[in-house]
Amino acid sequence: MWRVSFLVAAVAFGQTTEWGVYGGDDGGSKYSPLTAINKANVAKLRPAWEWKTGEGPNAQYKTFPGTFQATPLLVDGVLYLSTPYNRAVALDPTSGRELWSYDPKAYVDGQVPNGTGFVHRGVAAWRDTANGGKLRLFMNSRYRLISLDAATGKPVPGFGDNGVVDLTKGLSWEINPKHYTNTSPPVVYQDLIILGNGVADRLVYKNDPPGDVRAFHARTGKLVWTFHPVPRKGEFGNETWGDESWKITGHTNVWAPMTLDAKRGLVYLPLSTPSNDFYGGRRPGQNLFAESLVCLDAKTGVRRWHQQLVHHGLWDYDLPSPPNLVTIYPNGKRTDAVVQLTKMGFAFVFERETGKPVWPIEERPVGKSDVPGEQAWPTQPFPTKPPPFAPQGVSLDDAFDLTPELRAEAMAELKKYKIGPLYTPPSFVGTLMRPGLIGGANWGGGAFDPETQRLYVKSTNLPALARLRKGGAGPQAADVDADYVREGATNAEFHEGLPLLKPPYGHLTAIDLNKGELAWQVPFGDNAALRAHPALKGVALPKVLGAVGVAGAIVTKGGLVFVGGGDTAFHAVDAATGQDLWNWPLARRTTGTPMTFQMGGVQYVVIASGNGADAVLTAFALGN
Repeated sequence: MWRVSFLVAAVAFGQTTEWGVYGGDDGGSKYSPLTAINKANVAKLRPAWEWKTGEGPNAQYKTFPGTFQATPLLVDGVLYLSTPYNRAVALDPTSGRELWSYDPKAYVDGQVPNGTGFVHRGVAAWRDTANGGKLRLFMNSRYRLISLDAATGKPVPGFGDNGVVDLTKGLSWEINPKHYTNTSPPVVYQDLIILGNGVADRLVYKNDPPGDVRAFHARTGKLVWTFHPVPRKGEFGNETWGDESWKITGHTNVWAPMTLDAKRGLVYLPLSTPSNDFYGGRRPGQNLFAESLVCLDAKTGVRRWHQQLVHHGLWDYDLPSPPNLVTIYPNGKRTDAVVQLTKMGFAFVFERETGKPVWPIEERPVGKSDVPGEQAWPTQPFPTKPPPFAPQGVSLDDAFDLTPELRAEAMAELKKYKIGPLYTPPSFVGTLMRPGLIGGANWGGGAFDPETQRLYVKSTNLPALARLRKGGAGPQAADVDADYVREGATNAEFHEGLPLLKPPYGHLTAIDLNKGELAWQVPFGDNAALRAHPALKGVALPKVLGAVGVAGAIVTKGGLVFVGGGDTAFHAVDAATGQDLWNWPLARRTTGTPMTFQMGGVQYVVIASGNGADAVLTAFALGN
């Protein structure tokens, strides 16, 4: 079956360049060959149109939407996207006019338990060549996989039950459907729809939702294969779960986007943390395949190779970003590789077919835990190349320093907690961890330029507080049954909301994947709330404070990196140097990874921003 997998499509009577997959192509490069917008004319970029989601709190079901995280597709001259409330929408790409909208009514089951409100990042497309070449869209909404006719937005009757597959059926154990979510689009390989799931971190109980990764037939919705990230008895890796904890441990899911090597038939899974995030006493052992990059045969679901990047995770260091499939030339040797960016600020690089590290990875000793019952793993993997793209660990020298008085106050606050290098375990007094829970890198991932072999990463530099308290069997409404759980908020702040550590709080980095070196790194974005803080009134602040944000960037043949990354402006950056060539204020935080396409010879760049009623999709094009 032919599917929408290649970035460029030639259309008669005017050039059209499509964006047919969430990451630009199957390998998640987020690269465009377009050059109509380039370094010479990007200063003329202006808004062409806007489209608003129109979503807000639902009083009847007591729900609210979160940030607008979608990256649209452009297929057959139509934009397709998802909204925070999981609606699938089709838009005219030159005007933003809505063509149709399908509402799965995900809010009927009440608020999602993840604490962020409803979020969703996109849809997947598939061409049914055995059925007249009809285009189908796949939307994974909470516990349902939905097939839509791209022409009408109507569910496809022959798929599952009138267009819907119930994803709670056939899991490793029965679950509460309201605890099962999906936020990233599925992967399409030939006639298969491959997807993981999301599980809220606060859900901590025996047999909380498992992270089973599954493939369904694109035409019928029938289950084709299942991969168990927590291996069942007799499966490889089962012995790494002590005390038979494999029987009760959930999470260990793929909530981030996956990527695909369609030619080789390989799908790459970035796995997350098992339950619970900060205490592993009930799951002694290395815990495969948690926090591992796993390569599967896309047709069968059989594991080809894996690399665990965090052993016995205690820091919520999920692998958050779609693996980038790249062709690079280390030591002059052509290598088809896969790069996994991490919350820890590491870029792990492996040979795509074998999983062999391109550069050596060292197991280094890390700190011990002082929490009763916890057996922290004694070593963790450290890549020797490339160097970290985010600051790691915390010392007193990292204290907030924008005034001498605030620095002294921040240092006094730091002394209350446990501080130290990367992988210092959580504690009862509270451990400051950096990178924090959102990275480093997050679901925005990296953008790869195949001409220069550079990978561009928007990262966050913000600490988090990992503090534990006794858990026990809490009330059922709290959905918590654990020996120890996280205590309070994870924000590492002082003085009414100031970050405990000094700026910058966000970076944009170019990694040279031929040399395994950082080509350049610049502070990126700003923090309007910090600038407005009363304690900083009259203080001379850095020009760039750095934006905290999890969305990513794209790169074009025009020599530009387009990125919002949590800033309140959209930027075009010189890919060669990191210089900010153009930015456009949006009056709200950028919350999605952008995309670009060309229609009738006009190149557009599109980005999502805002949340709730203020969620907007904005398209930019060259003006006069």
